[in-house]
Amino acid sequence: MEPKEIIEKAKKQLADLTGFKEPAGIGLKKEKENWVVTVEIVEKKSIPEGMDVIGTYEVHLDAKGELLGYEKIAMRKKGDTEDFKKKEEE
Repeated sequence: MEPKEIIEKAKKQLADLTGFKEPAGIGLKKEKENWVVTVEIVEKKSIPEGMDVIGTYEVHLDAKGELLGYEKIAMRKKGDTEDFKKKEEE
């Protein structure tokens, strides 16, 4: 599968499972035969928009693009300009 296809499958499957809309693929890496896609989703819209809450997820897919699992790794406000830390680093 092409990288773009892997990212699209991860975004769709995560959106279907969580109910959140408009996920954005921000990272992709291959681990042995599987793929890990990093996806951001607006989990809570706010006014002003800079206060939206963004969740960052790792989505694990097999070589065919089938979901193996997912995990939220970070959360931040959209307007935050500092680098966010993965939960393992906290």
